[in-house]
Amino acid sequence: MSEGLSQTRLLATGLRDTERAESLLQSGELAGLDMDHLLEQLAAAPDADQALLLLIRLIERDETVSALVARGEARPLLRLLGASEALGEFVIRRPQHLDIFRDPDPKSTPASGGLADAEGNFIDAQAPLRALLLRAVGAEPEVTMPVATVTGKDASVALRTEYRRQLVAITHQDLISHDPVTLQPTVSMWLSDLATAALEAALAVARAEVASRYEQTNEVELAVLAMGKCGARELNYFSDVDVVFAHDVVEGSELSTQTATDIAVELASGISTVIMQPAREAALWEVDTNLRPEGQDGVLSRTIASHLEYYQRWAHTWEFQALLKARPVAGSIELGQRYLDNLAPMIWQASTRPGFVRQVQRMRNRVIDHIDRDQRQREIKLGPGGLRDVEFPAQLLQLVHGKTDPELRVRATEEALNALQAGSYIGPSDAQVMASNYRFLRLIEHRVQLVQMRRTHIMPDNEDELRSLARGLRPMGGGWPKDHEQLVKAWQATVRSNRTLFEQIFYRPLLPSTAALSTDDARLTPEAATARLAALGYSDPTGAVRHIESLTSGVSRQAKLQRQLLPAMLGWLASGPDPDGGLLGFRKLSESVGGSHWYLHMLRDSSAAGERLAHVLSSSRYISDMLEHTPQAAAWMDRDQDLTPLGLETIQTEMSALLRRHPHLPDAARYIRLVRRREILRISLADACNLVDQHQVSTALAAADQAAVEALLAVVHDHVERKWGGGDAPAQVAVIAMGRQGGREAGYGSDLDVMFVHEPADEVASDEATRFAVDVAKALISFMKMPTRPPIVLEPVLEIDADLRPEGRRGPLVRSLDSYKAYYDQWADTWEIQALLKARAVAGDAELKDDFIKWADTVRYTHGLTNDQAQTIQRMKARVEAERLPRGADPARHLKLGRGGLTDVEWLIQTLQLKFAPEYPALRTPNTLEAIEAARDAELLEADDAEILMDAWSLATQLRSGIVISSAKSSDVLPTNREQLEALARWSGYDAGEVGEFEDDYLRITRQARGVFERVFYDIPER
Repeated sequence: MSEGLSQTRLLATGLRDTERAESLLQSGELAGLDMDHLLEQLAAAPDADQALLLLIRLIERDETVSALVARGEARPLLRLLGASEALGEFVIRRPQHLDIFRDPDPKSTPASGGLADAEGNFIDAQAPLRALLLRAVGAEPEVTMPVATVTGKDASVALRTEYRRQLVAITHQDLISHDPVTLQPTVSMWLSDLATAALEAALAVARAEVASRYEQTNEVELAVLAMGKCGARELNYFSDVDVVFAHDVVEGSELSTQTATDIAVELASGISTVIMQPAREAALWEVDTNLRPEGQDGVLSRTIASHLEYYQRWAHTWEFQALLKARPVAGSIELGQRYLDNLAPMIWQASTRPGFVRQVQRMRNRVIDHIDRDQRQREIKLGPGGLRDVEFPAQLLQLVHGKTDPELRVRATEEALNALQAGSYIGPSDAQVMASNYRFLRLIEHRVQLVQMRRTHIMPDNEDELRSLARGLRPMGGGWPKDHEQLVKAWQATVRSNRTLFEQIFYRPLLPSTAALSTDDARLTPEAATARLAALGYSDPTGAVRHIESLTSGVSRQAKLQRQLLPAMLGWLASGPDPDGGLLGFRKLSESVGGSHWYLHMLRDSSAAGERLAHVLSSSRYISDMLEHTPQAAAWMDRDQDLTPLGLETIQTEMSALLRRHPHLPDAARYIRLVRRREILRISLADACNLVDQHQVSTALAAADQAAVEALLAVVHDHVERKWGGGDAPAQVAVIAMGRQGGREAGYGSDLDVMFVHEPADEVASDEATRFAVDVAKALISFMKMPTRPPIVLEPVLEIDADLRPEGRRGPLVRSLDSYKAYYDQWADTWEIQALLKARAVAGDAELKDDFIKWADTVRYTHGLTNDQAQTIQRMKARVEAERLPRGADPARHLKLGRGGLTDVEWLIQTLQLKFAPEYPALRTPNTLEAIEAARDAELLEADDAEILMDAWSLATQLRSGIVISSAKSSDVLPTNREQLEALARWSGYDAGEVGEFEDDYLRITRQARGVFERVFYDIPER
C-alpha cells in the first residue's frame, strides 16, 4: 500500500473496508484524480464506503463528475451519496439532475437557492414547489382546477422524477447545513410542501382521467386535507401521508348527491393511483386514508354535512385529536377551510368528553404495547421517551386549554410548545427542553430514513450503522457528535428526559402558587387548573384543588414531600375509575399517617408503591375506608410478600395468641374482628394489585372467616359456660359452613351460611344441652356481627345465617347429630340433600366435626339420584327462575339467578354430583370448580362445556366481589349505569373505555353457559 493510501489514512477518512476501498480507489473512473484531494472530500460522507462505490458508478454515467471532484466541489455530493443510497441511485439513474450540485437554479429547485432570502427570512417553498410539480404533468398552476395533459403511468413517472429532484435539493441543503438541528423544522416544512405539491399534481392527473368518464367532473370540488405530520408541516423524509377528502358541487350545479360522490371518490382514489401505482420510477409513499370517518370501511370522500354528522354522533376522542393537525393542502382550499371551520367547535370541546385524558392515554399505551419488545427501547418515534412523548402531552394540553384560549390552536408541535409556554401552561425550561429534545430526535429519525428512503423509526444497534449515523448528524465542517458513543449517550439522555416530561408539564402546574414553585414553573390560573383536572377525569375539580392545597400548603417537611409526590400521584389517581374518591382517600390517609417516618419516604422512593396505592384508592371506596382505619397497611404496598394473604394456620396461630392475652368477651371478640378485617384488607389489596387470582381470593377470604369463627366460638363457649355456673360444659358445639363458605368460594361481603350441631355431654339431659348450645350459637352470631370501635363506614361485618338448617327459620337453631340423622332419614327434601353438598365443618369440637362430615357424606355421596329426585330438582330450578328473580330484573344481567349465572352452573354440577358421586369419588367436593373438573375428567361433561361453565361461574363470582369493592354495596345485578360499569370493568382487568367489550364478554360467556345448562341439565345421562 502506498504512503498516500495507508490504512491509517483510509480509516481516518471513514472507510471501514480498507482492502475494498484500496481496490476501488484504483478504478479507471478515478484515474487522474488526486487521491489525497479525493479522500479529503470523501471524509465528509457519513458512510464513506458507500459514497466511494456510488461515486464510481456515477462517474460511469457522467464523466463530468470527475471535474467536480478535481475542483474540490464534491463534498455536498459525496455527503449525499454517503447519507442516502436511495437518492444516490436516483442521481445515477438520472444524472441530469446533478446540476443541483454544480450550479443550482432557485427557480428549478427552490430549496437549493439558499436557506434565506435577502432579508434573512427562511424561504417558503410551498408555492414554487406546487408550480414545479404541476408543470411536470403538464398542468397550469395558475388555474382554479389544474388539469394535467400527461396521464397514466407517464404522469406517474414525470411526477415522481420531479419529486425526487426536489427531494435531492432539500437533502442537499440539509446535509451541508452548519446547524442541522436548528434547520430541522425548516426541512420538515419543505418536505411537507413537496408532498402536498405531489398531491396537487396527482389530483390534476386524476381530474384529467376522470373527466374522460364524467363530463361533469369540473362541477365537483374536492378538498384534500392533510393530517398528522404532513398537516402540521412536520413531515419526515419517508412517511405515509395521511389525508381526508371532502367534496361539494360548484354553485349552480344540478349533479345528484350520488353522482357527485362517485366523481369525488374517483378523484380521491386517482390521487393514490398516480402516487402509488407500479411504474418505471418507484412509488413515492403511501397515501393513507384510514383517518377518514369509519376508517377503511368508510366512503373515501364525504360532504361536509356528512362529516359533521359522523363526528357529532360516532367519533372517538382520538379522532378529534387527529383533527388538531388537519390542513387543506390540495384541491379546493376554500372548501377545505370550510370543513375545518365547521369541525373546529367539536375539536375544542373534545376535552369535555367523559374520560378524555384516560381515553387518549389508553390509545398511547396501546401503541406502545404493540411495539415488538425487542425494538421498544430503540423506537425513536413510538417507544417510551420517543417523539410521541413530546407530541402527546403537547396535544393533550392544546385540547384541554384550547377550548378557552385560541392562541393554542396551532398545528405544529414546536408552535404548540411556544404557545403553551407563552400562555403559562408549561414552564419556560420545560418548553425549551421539549423543543430541543424533539428536534434532536426528529433529526435522528430523518438521518435513519435517508439511508434507504424507507419508513423506519428504529435507532440502529449495529456499530457501523451508528458510526455512519453520527457522521451524518455532524455538520460538514465538523463538530458534535465527535463519535457514535457520544451520540448514543445523548440519545439515551434525551429519552430519559422525555419519559418524565408528561408528569412535569401536565401535573406539576396543578400545584397551587402556595406550593413554593420555582419561577421557572408554570402557574395556572384557577380556571386553567380546574379545566385540566376536569379533563383528567376529576368530576369535582374545585374540590380536587382544595385537596391539593391542603396537602401541599405550608413549609413543613410533610408538605415539601407532598409537592414532590403529588404530580405523579395525580396522574396515577386520574388513571383510575374514581379520581375524586382516590384523591380524597389519599388526603385522609396522608393526614392519618403522613407524619410517620416511613409513609411519604416510601412513596417518594418507590414509584411502584405509589402507583399501587393510587390505583387502589381510585378503584375502591371499600378498600379506601378500611385503609383509612388501618393506615399502617399502606406499608404493604412496597413489598409483594406483605400483600400475600396469610394461610389458615397462620391466622389461627395469631388469634390463639390474642386469646391468651385477651381471654374475655367483648375484648376478645373485638380483636378477632380486627384481625379478620385486617386480613380482608390484605386480600383486597393483593387482589387490586393483581397478585392473586379469583380462586386464591375466595380461599383466603374463607380462611379468614373460618379462623375468626373458630376463635370466637372458643371464647363464647367459655363465656356461656361461665354464665351457666362453670364446671363441665353441658354440650360440645360445632359450626358447619354451607353455601359458598362451605365450598371455600367466599366473596367480599359474603354471609356465612351455617348449621349448628351439638353433642350432649355424658349424663346431661337433651333439653339442657340444647339450651346451652343455643346460647353459644346466639352469642357467636351476636358478637361476630358487632361493629368494631372506632366504627367504620364500610365495616366488613360477617353475618352468620342459619336459615339453611332443617325446617329453616321455623326449626331449632341447633340440633344434635342424632336429630340431624333422624330428620334427614324421615323428612329431608331433595333440595336439603343438595344443600348438604356444600357442608364443611369449620369450627368447634374436632370429634363432633368429623362425625358430622362422615354422616353427611353418607347422605350426599352414597345414594345416587333417582329419576323422581332429578325431576324434582328440575322443577325446583324452574320455580327458582320464575319466582326468585327480582321483579323487573333483566335475566341476562343477574349474576346469580340470571341466564348462565351462578345458579345455572351450580345446579347443573350439583345434580351431577348427587347422581354420580357414588361412582366417581373425585366428585365428592364442596368446591364448584373442583367438581366441574372432576365431571370433565369422568367424561360426564365435554371438555369445552366444562371450560364454558368454569369461565361463566368464575366471572360471575369475580363480578359480585367487584361490585362490593368498587361501589361498597352488595348486588347481584350487572349495573347499567355507565360509571358503575366502568369501575367494574376496570376492576375486572379491562382498560379505560372498554366498557362495551366488557359488557359484551359477560353476555357472551353467560349466553354460552346457559346453552350448556339447557342442553345438559335436562338430559343428564343415565348411570
